[in-house]
Amino acid sequence: MSRTSLRPSGAARLAVPLAALLVAAAACGGSGGAHRHAVPVAASSAPNTSDEGGTIATAKVGNLGKVLVDGEGRTVYLFEKDQGGKSSCTGACAAVWPPVTSTGTPHAGSDAKTSKLGTTTRSDGKKQVTYGGHPLYYYTPDNAVKGSAKGQGLNQFGAGWFVVSSAGTKVGKGGS
Repeated sequence: MSRTSLRPSGAARLAVPLAALLVAAAACGGSGGAHRHAVPVAASSAPNTSDEGGTIATAKVGNLGKVLVDGEGRTVYLFEKDQGGKSSCTGACAAVWPPVTSTGTPHAGSDAKTSKLGTTTRSDGKKQVTYGGHPLYYYTPDNAVKGSAKGQGLNQFGAGWFVVSSAGTKVGKGGS
């Protein structure tokens, strides 16, 4: 009788913990009405975090007013724990708050300022888009939905997460 290995493949070993992490992150959710009028733009549960140069623009998001979004209208956030333009979000944090990355030079869209756009190199070597010196992130429970801001004002992974104004500053819960 031959022995059959019961060890899961590499992909299967990663899928279960990742699925558990995403379920836990979704349970964290967010509050406020910023996501009540969301319009789906993609079936994917996670945003594509790299699009050559990437575009950062502004759009009205719920009661938060005009805030930074990517070229698809997905809300981006800053992490208060980041210092000196460097990301403090890796590992499990980056699974819930994926960095906005770019393989080229980011571009300013409507009402965003080219002078505030830049990139920083992450520990994995990828280029993360910055605005006003703040590395930018998506929030996985926003589900790549245009206009969703479920991460606004959350305190996760040791600090606060906020949407960003065109001036490059965090936007408080009721607006800038």
